[in-house]
Amino acid sequence: MTERQLATIRKIDSITPIEGADFIEVARLGGWEVVVKKGEYKVDDLAIYIEIDSWVPLSVAPFLFRNKEREFNGVVGERLRTKRLKGVLSQGLLLPLNIKDEHTKLVSEEGDNVTETLGIQLYEKPVPACLAGLAKGNFPSFIPKTDQARIQNIVRQYETWICNEVDWEVTEKLDGSSMTVYQFQGEYGVCSRNLDLKRTEGNTFWDVAIRENIHMKMFNKDEWWDFAIQGELCGPGIQGNQYQLARPEFFVYDIFDIQKQKYLLPAERRELCDYLCLKHVPVLWENQCPDETVKELLEKAKGRSTLSNSQREGFVFKSNLNDVDSFKVINNDWLLKNE
Repeated sequence: MTERQLATIRKIDSITPIEGADFIEVARLGGWEVVVKKGEYKVDDLAIYIEIDSWVPLSVAPFLFRNKEREFNGVVGERLRTKRLKGVLSQGLLLPLNIKDEHTKLVSEEGDNVTETLGIQLYEKPVPACLAGLAKGNFPSFIPKTDQARIQNIVRQYETWICNEVDWEVTEKLDGSSMTVYQFQGEYGVCSRNLDLKRTEGNTFWDVAIRENIHMKMFNKDEWWDFAIQGELCGPGIQGNQYQLARPEFFVYDIFDIQKQKYLLPAERRELCDYLCLKHVPVLWENQCPDETVKELLEKAKGRSTLSNSQREGFVFKSNLNDVDSFKVINNDWLLKNE
């Protein structure tokens, strides 16, 4: 899996004034809009864009400092969140290329990844006790971690898909905790997002896998399927249980064939979930050829969850023709309220 690029060198596409604001304006980079100081940047300038959900060291952006120092993985800093300033949505942080040294610019070109150079980390919420468990090891190397690109980062590619009328499955993105159950070469395991977990009493990941008998469901016609079944664990004690579930539930969104090293296509996945009697994430459209702009699609992502009256987190698009192309569209109203 490619490491997520949280800090990249980008060209500023446009600068837009904010009505009633004398000191700030909006810079647009691809699908992202960021509030910046008026006059600090010009169209076509290169700058460092740091994405929301990044943990930014205070040495990189000391102006983010609040009254109380906060740490994540031993680094003092702050998390970037979606904000609304003067009625305008601002997502992320824009910094000049000389941020590392006020006299020397980063030797970089448009598109370069400077995440590691600046010490940027992906922020992850603390894991509840019921999910933490004991680690058997790191997440298995023979299974890819699940993560889709945000549509704001792939604007040109998205426009190409529109032109080619690519057909997509669209599912609701659920707010829970990533869970993987796998069977490979006689070994059965259950994983959180980052760890292969030991089977321990009281660990919700294992409790749900045992309750749903997922292990035995991978045994068919005298042979084991070497599969990794991946999904979202939702319910009491997990992200505030926004879907008001009576007990933890596992909703499948991917099935990975470990032997072939490829994902099942959406129709194959849905069919297998039905056969195995496993819950699937809500499918909003099985065959969709979007023609909306990025801004229109972000607006379309707003709305209510199919599981409850809570706000929908967003959409996940997966190609019906290959197991590679996918992206997510996050509801900005959900980000403002929950992140």
